[in-house]
Amino acid sequence: MVKIAAVIDSACLIGLERIGSLDLLSSLIDPVMVPPAVESEFGPLPPWVVVQAPADEGMVAALRLVVDAGESEAIALAYEKGMRIILDDRKAREAARRLGVPITGTVGLLLKAKETGVIGSIRQHLDALDANQFRIGAALRFEALRLAGELASE
Repeated sequence: MVKIAAVIDSACLIGLERIGSLDLLSSLIDPVMVPPAVESEFGPLPPWVVVQAPADEGMVAALRLVVDAGESEAIALAYEKGMRIILDDRKAREAARRLGVPITGTVGLLLKAKETGVIGSIRQHLDALDANQFRIGAALRFEALRLAGELASE
């Protein structure tokens, strides 16, 4: 399996950690990078996570006008490295999109995990995320289950 290189925002880390699936990241992504602000928001990280600060403090400051510290550092780092970003917040996704940073969300990662055989079903992960206050809209949930071929058992 080919792994992608990506910068991760704290929402994905927190959501996957709450449901005991943080290791999905290391199965799909190499390297897994986070900026210092995400590390501060999340707490102690697994040893396979690389912490690196973005170099462009001006870009981080400009992004801080519209998104939080972790998101602004993560977007700037992904931009600088030419890497994909794993990001769920709508405003942050729009800011990253404007910069041309490729974006995947937590649900997209779950779909990739199913597609590559890392997990057998996304339904249980979506249910667990929902039970742990990680909100996924009804339309996104429906589309994810459809793409995963899991609608028939709804």
